[in-house]
Amino acid sequence: MSSNCIDLGEVAKTFGGTRAVRDLNLQIPSGSLCGFLGPNGAGKSTTIRMIMSIIRPDRGSLRVLGGDALDHKDRIGYLPEERGVYRKMKVADYLRYIGRLKGVDAASLRKLITESLERIGLPGVEKKRCEELSKGMQQKVQFLAAIIHKPELIILDEPFSGLDPVNAMLLHDLIRELHDEGRTILFSTHVLHQAERMCDRIVMIDQGSKVLDDELETIRERFDPRTIIAEPLGDPAELSSLLKNAPEVESIEIDDEGRVHARLRQDIDADRVMAAAIAGGPLRSIERARTTLDEVFLHLVNRPLQHGAADPAEAAHV
Repeated sequence: MSSNCIDLGEVAKTFGGTRAVRDLNLQIPSGSLCGFLGPNGAGKSTTIRMIMSIIRPDRGSLRVLGGDALDHKDRIGYLPEERGVYRKMKVADYLRYIGRLKGVDAASLRKLITESLERIGLPGVEKKRCEELSKGMQQKVQFLAAIIHKPELIILDEPFSGLDPVNAMLLHDLIRELHDEGRTILFSTHVLHQAERMCDRIVMIDQGSKVLDDELETIRERFDPRTIIAEPLGDPAELSSLLKNAPEVESIEIDDEGRVHARLRQDIDADRVMAAAIAGGPLRSIERARTTLDEVFLHLVNRPLQHGAADPAEAAHV
């Protein structure tokens, strides 16, 4: 039996003259926390809707939990990009209704709803109508509805969109907790630093095609900038001159804040260069530079990550 929770082979989808997804191969291992990344319009939501069997691919193979998502809907939690709750329903009634639809035992729902609302920072809102809540609060209620049945696979489409920093961090912690419990989680975002902080695996797509698919640590090693950044207490030119003469150093730059950036040659022990910098005089700080996912995207597609057009699936109101 496959160890992959999600398995796509050569999947393609076109809307009119727009190729939204191009021959996508995607395998999400069971138990992973995977960020599905790319700019707006890259095809993320189209792919997720095909995974959920909301729309069908034009061609290719697609298996979720060994079959069709519709056959395993009670094992999947899904938060769509389009936000929406039953606005006239009271919060507890809404969550109870969703829970019963997903097969949760009625006797356990009352306690589960109360505890879940407290955990997500919404104590005492059970009797409020959903329309009385702010958009951020409604979004958190919708997130609870997606996970109330304790699904083994959780798919979140832009879950942080519209949340303030405090609630984004709260949701971040909840997702990490769910993953620690053994859930497989796939979430899409165009804000790459969010995925960088929490994922163990990264899939990046652009214009419907996959451009990166690997473990996060492997990506960091592959795109290692091989750069030491030192901030001297004294004259940065002196430290620059010292490091420039080191055989391990390929090039030197001093930034506007007086920090010295020493780019190292391939297969060089960075610790030796850091020790030389420390021996050269007092430092305020010294560290190895780490490539961000934004920089990785720029390297792969030769253009900065920007907020692009809407996903064709959304534009088509599918």
